[in-house]
Amino acid sequence: MVERVVLGRVAGHHGLRGWLKVLSFTDPREGLFDYESLNLGNSEAVQFESQIRGKLLLLRPEGASSREDAEIWRDAEIWLPKSDMPEPEPGEYYWHDLEGCSVETIEGQPLGNVDRMMATGANDVMVVRGMQEILIPFVQGMYVMSVDVESKRIIVDWDPEAV
Repeated sequence: MVERVVLGRVAGHHGLRGWLKVLSFTDPREGLFDYESLNLGNSEAVQFESQIRGKLLLLRPEGASSREDAEIWRDAEIWLPKSDMPEPEPGEYYWHDLEGCSVETIEGQPLGNVDRMMATGANDVMVVRGMQEILIPFVQGMYVMSVDVESKRIIVDWDPEAV
């Protein structure tokens, strides 16, 4: 089975000519349109047109020309095979690579695993689940001392008693 990276979701149709409203999980949100083709739901990769209209991100899959054509993708995930994702720059990480990583302090005390990441505006935050849920700012050099995506391990400078 192909390992998927979900980049967004179809939020509904827009107009009568096959356009879809999409919710992007990329940063920046219009980065979703940087790819030549995307997978929608269970479909093969499709070419598409895109538009940005104010706060709306719109996508029209090749061959879609009516509201009925667009309706088949309602609530579909928008995804790529993980192998099609570009390599991140050194020191940068995809959230899906951090999720599931074990987290431990610089003293070697395990804190749990990254359950999910969330954006807060100031910086991203790791939601770490172990004996309790801990929110740790993903600030490299201050709280995050090392990230080893291959071994799924993150070392943090964090006092587990400060929760």
